[in-house]
Amino acid sequence: MTTHIVQVEPFDLVVFGGTGDLSYRKLYPALFRRHVEGQLSPGTRIIGVSRQRITREDFAAAVSDALKRFDPAHAANSVALDAFIAALDYIAIDAGGDMGWADLHASLGDDPTRVRAFYLATSPELFGKIADRLALHDLITPAARVIVEKPIGKNGASAAAINDALGAVFAESQIYRIDHYLGKETVQNLMALRFANVLFEPLWNSGHIDHVQITVAESIGVESRAGYYDKSGALRDMVQNHLLQLLCLVAMEPPASLTADAVRDEKRKVLQSLLKIDSRNASDRTVRGQYRAGAAFGEAVPGYVEEVGDPQTFTETFVALKLEIENWRWAGVPFYLRTGKRLPERVSEIVVAFRKVPHALFTGTAGKLHQTKLVIRLQPDEGIKLWLMIKEPGPGGFRLQHVPLDMSFADAFGVNGPEAYERLLMDVIRGNATLFMRRDEVEAAWSFIDPIRQAWAEAKEAPRPYVAGSWGPSAAVALIERDGRTWVEDGE
Repeated sequence: MTTHIVQVEPFDLVVFGGTGDLSYRKLYPALFRRHVEGQLSPGTRIIGVSRQRITREDFAAAVSDALKRFDPAHAANSVALDAFIAALDYIAIDAGGDMGWADLHASLGDDPTRVRAFYLATSPELFGKIADRLALHDLITPAARVIVEKPIGKNGASAAAINDALGAVFAESQIYRIDHYLGKETVQNLMALRFANVLFEPLWNSGHIDHVQITVAESIGVESRAGYYDKSGALRDMVQNHLLQLLCLVAMEPPASLTADAVRDEKRKVLQSLLKIDSRNASDRTVRGQYRAGAAFGEAVPGYVEEVGDPQTFTETFVALKLEIENWRWAGVPFYLRTGKRLPERVSEIVVAFRKVPHALFTGTAGKLHQTKLVIRLQPDEGIKLWLMIKEPGPGGFRLQHVPLDMSFADAFGVNGPEAYERLLMDVIRGNATLFMRRDEVEAAWSFIDPIRQAWAEAKEAPRPYVAGSWGPSAAVALIERDGRTWVEDGE
């Protein structure tokens, strides 16, 4: 089976922070793959921007090296690589000063109909300054868009300040708050699974679902992000955006349509329906941990405090939460979320566990009955498994086995779908904001997260330690097992 590629109109993409790690590792490779697939029209331009005073040739060489490093298979196509490099330009700009802005204006021209997207791959502290300069130098046209990385801010107040600064010069419809998790193929298929099949939606409620688990596990430590991470922590870095967005897609009501605002209206309602967690119940519903030295993939690794160089840090590298949604569909159904670094494997998945059968018809040697589970894996090996009970083949008695109906996207379609940034960047150019957070969604997410952070601060308790290479603190196991449930691992 082949995918159908729809070419987009020529556009200009201006990448602020154009010589940074995100740009080299993710953005340029994503754009290059879309170029190789024929989705970028001739005349498209990609303009790198930073304070570094380098030539266009130096920039092009750096991008070429990055493509050969991060996408060697496609970069081996020298014809495609040369054509992509020819579409690059570079301008040195001072985000807070006057240097380079006139050059950018001259490069972009004055065509009000040509899409121009400004990707702010910078620290959030520069978002407002860049937006002001774009307006000051008359660079915002009706067809302009601005893309900002999440998380937006460090709390509700700082997020509001950033949104105010962006909103002062861009219309809300021009602001794209990017979360790469929402661009994953399996996340898209979650909506198709629910709303394009009659099988699941009638069962998608508290009458049939026992609980839901969402796990985003990383095997690596903080590595080069130590400076940023120690000021953020797992709750703000992962839960506030990635995990809550996945929860919204699982739990939202069917939207009136698949238009951006219709979908985002339903996601916002989920966030507003979450049972509040604060100092009254945080100890029962949250677990925060921090990894200690241990072994990962057979190698000794340092603990978090050694990596950041601060033995007094209380920053969490692991979070587990028990959430509840106070509405008719989900009343009484717990949602268990966990995320952490230095866990045994890199995996992101959603597990929807259905209720047990009401009567144990099979007894004796038939074996143990397991719950029906729908496992939606985002990474690695994107796909969907439906775990069912069947009879073990062969004579000699009735024995049950728990086996999956397994669909790997790569196996089923014979192709690897576009990576998240590829899809999201093309959605920006098309003007499709469905997979991007609206301002009120950001505010609702922070309204839920801020009281948890405040409760932890008031408790003045250090994060619970866990050994690198384990599945987190024992308290995270207790969080779910005291409800008579257990974390699903290895996809079962």
